[in-house]
Formats: sequence, C-alpha cells, structure tokens
Amino acid sequence: MTTPLWTPSPERVSRSHLHALLDAHGLASYDEAWDWSTDPTTMGEFWAGVAEDADVIFHSPATDALVRDDASVTGARWFPGATLNYAEHALRRRDGATAVVSHDDARGDREVTWGELAGLVGGLQRGLVAHGVGRGDVVAAYLPNVVETLALMLAVTGLGATWTCCAPETGIDGVLDRLQQTAPAVFVAVDGYRYGERTRDSRADAAAVLAGLTTVRHAVMLDVLALERPAGFAAWSEFAGEPAEPTFEPVPFDHPLYVLYSSGTTGKPKAIVHGHGGILLEHAKALRYHFDLDAGDRFFWYTTTGWMMWNFCVSGLVVGASVVLFDGNPNAPSAERLWAFIDEHEVSVAGVGAAYLVACAKAGLVPRATYRLAALETLGATGSPLPGSAAEWVYRDVKADLLVASFSGGTDVCTGFVGASPLHPVWPGEISCRCLGVALEVFDEAGHPVRDVEGELVVTQPMPSMPVGFVNDPGDARYRAAYYDHYPGVWVHGDRATLTAHGSVVISGRSDGTLNRGGVRMGTAEFYNVVEALPEVTDSLVVHLEDPNGGPGQLWLFVVAPGADPAALVERIRTEVRTRLSPRHVPDHVEVVGAVPRTLTGKKLEVPVKRILAGADPAAVASLSSVANPESLETFVALAARRADERD
Repeated sequence: MTTPLWTPSPERVSRSHLHALLDAHGLASYDEAWDWSTDPTTMGEFWAGVAEDADVIFHSPATDALVRDDASVTGARWFPGATLNYAEHALRRRDGATAVVSHDDARGDREVTWGELAGLVGGLQRGLVAHGVGRGDVVAAYLPNVVETLALMLAVTGLGATWTCCAPETGIDGVLDRLQQTAPAVFVAVDGYRYGERTRDSRADAAAVLAGLTTVRHAVMLDVLALERPAGFAAWSEFAGEPAEPTFEPVPFDHPLYVLYSSGTTGKPKAIVHGHGGILLEHAKALRYHFDLDAGDRFFWYTTTGWMMWNFCVSGLVVGASVVLFDGNPNAPSAERLWAFIDEHEVSVAGVGAAYLVACAKAGLVPRATYRLAALETLGATGSPLPGSAAEWVYRDVKADLLVASFSGGTDVCTGFVGASPLHPVWPGEISCRCLGVALEVFDEAGHPVRDVEGELVVTQPMPSMPVGFVNDPGDARYRAAYYDHYPGVWVHGDRATLTAHGSVVISGRSDGTLNRGGVRMGTAEFYNVVEALPEVTDSLVVHLEDPNGGPGQLWLFVVAPGADPAALVERIRTEVRTRLSPRHVPDHVEVVGAVPRTLTGKKLEVPVKRILAGADPAAVASLSSVANPESLETFVALAARRADERD
C-alpha cells in the first residue's frame, strides 16, 4: 500500500454527515455501512434511511422502499406508490441568504437569494403554463451555465414536465442529434455568450436548431448579450413575467425529471431518461455523505450545461447549500482564474475536471502563493483518471489540508460509482472508496470478483438513479443491450478497474479502449500518467492496433508537445515508458500531433481513433458534432491513408 497524501483529522471525521450516519445506525466502520447499503436484504432499508435523513417530502407514501421482481439489477422497483417532486426539495429555503452565485463573462457576478430564486422559478412557471406546458411535455434548452438556466430547469420539473439541455458551444448538428429525440414542446435559447475576450453570437445557430425541432410550439430567447432577437423567438422578460410563488406537481418516484445524453462518440447520442426520486436520493446521498455538503457551504463545479456534473452541481440546493455557477474562460485573464474565483467567492466544496488539475501542475502554477483558499475543504476531480502526480501537486501547491475527492461514474447514472469520503485517506492515483449504495465489483473474464487484479467494473445490485430508460426504446431493448449483455443481470459500465485490498479503486480506462498486447492487458491511464508527466508533453493518446493474423499488433502513441524536438522527445518517451512501466509497454510508434481529439466533455477519443487508423470512415465511428475539435481527426485520417498506401 502506498503512503496516503492526506488523512482526515479526528475533528473532520467527527463533524461529518457520514460519521453521524454510522453513529446513528451503530456501524463500526465505513465497510459495515457499505455492506448494509448494498446487501440485497438491507439496501432498501438504507435508501429509506437516506430519504429520512434528507427529509424527503412524500406527498403519497411508498408501499415499500424496494420491491424486487427478480434478483437481477433490472428487476428493482424503488418506492412504488410514492409521489414527490425534485424541484420542491431544491427550493425548500425561502430566506434572504444567497442561494446562487452566477458569473458569466458577459455580465459579471450576480447573487440571487433563496427567496428571489423561488420567485424567478414561479414567474417562469406562469410562462410555461400559459403555453400549455405540463406533465408529458419536454422543454429543451440551448443555454449557458447561468442562474436563468437553473431557474428554468426547476420551473419545468416543478410542473412535472421534463427538462433537457445542450450547451451553446455545441454545434447545430450535435444539438439536433440530441434534442430531436425528445420532441420538445418549448425551446429556449440564448442570443450569445462571452468566453474571455471573445464574444459569440448564437442567434443563427439557435434559429437553425429551432427550424429542425418541428414539435416546438413556442420559442424563447434569453438575452445575455442584448442582441436583437431573430424571428420566431419571444423575449425572456415577457416569458418569465413577475416573481411568483412556485408550484410543485407530485409525480411518481420514477417520473421523468430530465433527459441527459451519452457522449455520442460511437453514433447518435443515447437519450437517457432520469427520474425525480432516483436523482433526488442519489444526489442527497453523494453530496451529504461523500462530499459532506451542508447548508452554509458554497458548492462549485466547473462545468457546462451539457455535462452531467451541471445537474449534480445544481443538486447542492437540495441539501441547502449555495450553488456557484461559472460561465466563461477559465484561463483568462490568467491560468489561475478559477483559483481566484474559488477564493473570491469563499467556495467550500469545488470540483473541476482532472485534466484541468493536470494542466495546472504542468504549467507550474502555485495557487497557494496568491490565494488563501481559506474556505476550501474539498476539491473534486472527475472526467478522467486523476494521476498521482496531479494529486501531489494539489497538496504541495494548492492546499495541504484538503480532501481531494476523485469521483468516477457516468451520465448513465448521473453520479459516481466510486469517490472519496471525509473518513478515508487519499492515496495517489487511487479513488478512495466504493460509494455507499453502489454494489461495485471488478470481474475477471469468467465473471468472478477479483481483488488487486485489473478487470471489468460492474454493479451487481440496483441503484435508484439507474436510468428510467432511453427515449424511443420500446421494451427497453437498447437500454438492456447497452449495459446487461456481457454478464446477464449485471450492469457493465465499460470501464477497466482494479479494486484494491484496502478498498480503493484504480480506473485504468475504457474497456473498449483497453490495450491488449500479446495477451497482456494494459490500461491507457498508466501510459498517460507517465507520458504526460514529461514537461514538454501537454496531452497524449494511446491505441493498440490488432494484427488480423494473430501477431502482437502495434502500439501507437500520439503526443502533443509544442516546440519539442521530435527525435529527442521520442527517445525520451521510450526510455521513460520502459523504465517506469515495462519493456512491453514501449510503443511501436510515437507520433507528434497538433491536438488529441476529445468529446465535448473532454474525454479522449481512443476507440474512434483506433477505428480510423484501421480504415474506418470518421463519420461512421464518431458523431462529429460530439467532437470538441473535429479538425484534429484529419491527422489520423491522413495517417490511415498513409498506412494503407504502405500496405499496398
């Protein structure tokens, strides 16, 4: 076992919600709590306890917390008979304290009290009702991460309608690939936004999207840049109306709350439906017990409205915390902007992409030299594995007494399967624990649980926030095929992982991107930890191309290294990989490229690149509208053509 980078103090442990949970139920350890929360005979009792601890408002009581139709993950019915509303819990407070801090680069900082937020939501509900919105309707948005978007989501879901949203930096095709699936009745877009010094007029894109949404009965435009509205859009000010008391429609536990979308790297994005009750309980559990969030805290996550972490961040309201929103360029006017923002707004729980921390470390930033970060107690990291070197940088150059909460899960469940807690140490390169209520195991190829051996990350028992289903999926055929085909009745998430003897988890990379050289599996994350530690390398991507004749195949490594001498860099990489990993890991080919292709949420496109190099059409292996930098694929198309010429 490695030496922990941080261990919680007795005081930190004793004041945590998680410690209170253990104490209330007579549990001697986190492991006992996890067993209680995942055992088929007691997991219903656990989730009933979460509902009680979170003071969930049930308008109609449930007949039971959990009813099992069969022993499979899909055979669960949560809180049958219960009615509730997610938005009612997010707007429980009505006082004059700050509910939302909202920054966008066009309009600066704004603070909204709990009472003002409720009034804004109520006013929006009047506008929605005036246009016939109610249960069964979908309201689609093309909006940035600002308080108006948050309020509109609560207004829609408070009425029992369903919310769905794309970020305004998403291209027209990407938006239509997503929103057309949901047949929205109302469409709300933004006139534009500012990203640092760059202003983006979104009106033409919004009009093109509206033209492609044939089911829309009414369209509205939010005027962030105060530009003239295009035809077909009503004014936000007229739609929102005067502040009013919000209403909350009691709906069944699994009633559709919002539709989120998969990354779309292997085809049209899956439209994933999440329910009111499952999201409410899961987020209350994760935020209270794992992030130790409470009333009085300020909760920030650097995200766009198109990423599930936006939905997770908004749920800070559910536990009474203030939510801090940021829409702008994190590197303008300097690379330390987010640290300045976190410090200025006294954020106590913050979250960023793991890649952001890697970039900060690479740039040699030392935020502690400029900012006190006195309120900051927890720093979340997600989106990709957090290398041990980046975690070490946080403790050295950001803050020594800090819970670095690496968190890994997915849009599919809108939460993390594995994360941190105020009771656990932080180990470099590892995620501290399996989350409560998540029966996570690592299976070998035969479907047997293993420890300290890399295998397939699976979930063997149901979770309340597993999807209600996919849009337009009769009989749940696509939903079941997406997760349950490999091990019948068991959720297979598509990650390679190692469950250690001391209960932590190491995520190696995506299963379909796993490298298999001569029968030995190698995770992509271990390559990135070594290669991206080199100061001249800013990004990298590794794939393995199999030999159709059964040979060892070829390992290709692509690196972004502006200004580096290619020959010297290649030799250095080979030496580092051989020394720090093994001779088997040394790539056959190292290519310097201009950029690594990534999804809109920052994930590397390992599998699409692999398939392109094998000769596939880029449009057939990746939804180009889901690629943040589609021009980066041209390098790999050219390389594929070159390889084909060489074979001929």
